[in-house]
Amino acid sequence: MSGHLYGIGVGPGDPELLTIKAAKVLGRVDLILAASSTKNDDSLALDIARPHVKPDARIIRLGFPMSRNEGTLQTAWEENARLVLKELEAGHDAAFITLGDPLLYSTFAYLLRTLRTLAPEQEVTVIPGITSFQAVAAATQTVLAESAQNLLILPGIREAGELRKSLEGADNAVILKAYTNFSAIREELRTFPTPTHCVFASRMGMKEEFITRSLDEAPDNPTYLSLMLLTKNESL
Repeated sequence: MSGHLYGIGVGPGDPELLTIKAAKVLGRVDLILAASSTKNDDSLALDIARPHVKPDARIIRLGFPMSRNEGTLQTAWEENARLVLKELEAGHDAAFITLGDPLLYSTFAYLLRTLRTLAPEQEVTVIPGITSFQAVAAATQTVLAESAQNLLILPGIREAGELRKSLEGADNAVILKAYTNFSAIREELRTFPTPTHCVFASRMGMKEEFITRSLDEAPDNPTYLSLMLLTKNESL
């Protein structure tokens, strides 16, 4: 009988923010699948999940290239999906761990889509995780949306001009991965026509955690794990 695959969101950084369901599965499965760059074996998701992982569980690191080349990425997704299927077909239950939530800007989403193509009948359970922007909102007591307000989630890798156009139609917004075009994004926000209250945060829930409500205090070259909350109402 084929094993069961779990896609588990381990949250933004604090091991205590995993759900009870996620912790139970991690303490039971014999195989942990952790995504990492092809340049190294580092896995922040694994570091976060480690306190909940079964002590004798096997760890397999799946290498994914940091590339925007569709061909390169497609090859990596298929190779990793076949590796995962091999383990599942051997009867091993496995947990693929990912930062934040498995279905929001996550490597797991690409793997899941590829698995659905290669093995449509494979059993998969997705266990949601707390997102980084939810953790930042909680830490700063920032209301993400209320009444009839909308909330827009954007990737910072888009051009600053495109982000501005999108933000013009939003009441409140989250910009994830705000590291790529941060300087340009900051300049756009400084000239934004409507008052917008901003929270900048990086490495949420980790010892290097940094939070500021001032764009001027944000670093010029933020880390990969950086985001911004933009709201029309001030934090409580």
